[in-house]
Amino acid sequence: MELFTFIAKFALFITTGFLIPSMATSIGINYGQIANNLPSPQHTVPLIKSIGATKIKLYDADPKLLKAFANTGVELTVALGNEHLSKMTDPDNALAWVKSNVQTYLPATKITSIVIGNEVLTLNDTSLAACLLPAMQSIHTSLVTLNLNNQVTVTTPHSVAMLQTSYPPSSGTFRSDLKTKIVPVLDFLSASCSPFLINAYPFFAYKANPKHVSLNYVLFESNAGVVDPVNNLRYDNMLFAQIDAVYAALGRLGYKEMKVEVSETGWPSKGDGDEIGASMENAKKYNGNLLKIVGEKRGTPARPESDLKVFVFGLFNENLKPGPTSERNYGLFRPDGTPVYGLGFFGGGPTTSVGSNGVGPSVFLSPPVNSSSGYLDISSSSGKLWSYRINLGMGLKLMLVTMVFDILLG
Repeated sequence: MELFTFIAKFALFITTGFLIPSMATSIGINYGQIANNLPSPQHTVPLIKSIGATKIKLYDADPKLLKAFANTGVELTVALGNEHLSKMTDPDNALAWVKSNVQTYLPATKITSIVIGNEVLTLNDTSLAACLLPAMQSIHTSLVTLNLNNQVTVTTPHSVAMLQTSYPPSSGTFRSDLKTKIVPVLDFLSASCSPFLINAYPFFAYKANPKHVSLNYVLFESNAGVVDPVNNLRYDNMLFAQIDAVYAALGRLGYKEMKVEVSETGWPSKGDGDEIGASMENAKKYNGNLLKIVGEKRGTPARPESDLKVFVFGLFNENLKPGPTSERNYGLFRPDGTPVYGLGFFGGGPTTSVGSNGVGPSVFLSPPVNSSSGYLDISSSSGKLWSYRINLGMGLKLMLVTMVFDILLG
């Protein structure tokens, strides 16, 4: 494992000029597997550790991944897909699932959360929506039975499409047709001290209306910003405005203290001709600037003291994801382990330096990835891993060989 970790870091050093010590502690990565060319979990874990990521969100409870992350210290969120919700309303099925997919791997594998379904309440599927809360309750009851409820939370990700009003942020409200469905879920989250999760993609707002939505505003770049006329708070990026609109909507229902976390956000590095804004340069800016902001522990204008927790989407480009080209190009890494683009940060968080091309921080991280069946496409809301063909000079090759032998013999 040490050798693979070294090679991962060395490859990043060769391609970027920087060796990455660690990522911002509040940043996590979504690890999806809708692909037929991804590296094995044993090879992926060193890659994740080489960039300092400490939180990973899965879209299932793949035993190979759960075993691979044992004794790594990485916090894992596991998931139950929409297709499993009906079965999980039965307490016996829920208990069996928790025993097999959570208890079995603790404490070696640091499972800290279970997400139930994905964007269920905005799918217009009444039967599925009716299963959401009972499934959450059954899973939580199982955790209580096994005395695991104090270390593993239960929650569910929502689309920002739940909002009926999002501008100005202070006027945020949930859709009137969803209130009777969401309040019981909020009661559950409040009672179990679990966060409210949102999947937020400013990319879609820009793609839908590029003439009226500022690209700099959605990419965290310098812009005039938007002032909320109700409270005079200034917003210089759309993601923070979306988060605060959710906080306002929660407050209107009586849940002012509930924690909001971003379960998915990201930007595609490639798209179809009509997917305006999908480019490598914009993806690099979005994720690089996001990392910088989170690394600075900046809260939102309405919650400046609140430590923002964000999961970037995603780890790899996934070649089997259906939908437009963008769906297959949210990854921070290609399947061979090489970075799609550079994101720059040092030590405990990003730096403010820009890359030689002047388009923002330059080192590496990755955009989002979805996983197994039961999940909406974002747009709806193996060879050896390190087979790098790098043309190194002889002196650099000798240095690499020497360092490898130091690791093997040390």
